[in-house]
Amino acid sequence: MSLKAEYDRDFYAWISKNVELLRSGQLAEVDRENIAEELESMGKRDLRQLRSRLQVLVMHLLKWKYQKEKPSKSWVATIEHQRDEIEGLLLDSPSLRVKLDLALDTIYPKAVRDACRETDLPETAFPTFCPFPMAEILAEGFFPEPGEAEEAEEA
Repeated sequence: MSLKAEYDRDFYAWISKNVELLRSGQLAEVDRENIAEELESMGKRDLRQLRSRLQVLVMHLLKWKYQKEKPSKSWVATIEHQRDEIEGLLLDSPSLRVKLDLALDTIYPKAVRDACRETDLPETAFPTFCPFPMAEILAEGFFPEPGEAEEAEEA
């Protein structure tokens, strides 16, 4: 059976065979097309994970700052967990760090949408632009000072 057919039939076997071929220097035999596709997919997966974790983190920071209810212990746990996971992603793939500001621009409207759903506050209660610099978002121990939603200012 060809490696290309193995890719669709038994992914794990396909990986094992390609690893074996690469390690033995049989580069002409590897399934280059599907390997390239898988590598590209891995990079996209890490970027999607970075965005997703950043979105959850920013949403919780917004809730912390603008919701009148006292922040719960679960918010602290979620904020710290997301920071830890983002730190892990950046340690594994330092080149993702240059994507952080663009990722923040992309996820911020979604974080606001999610915060609105969880707090019942209107979208206008939150700033148009993220009120937290990236350094604060990622800083261990940073929790924003509570503010009034109706006083949300443009950053």
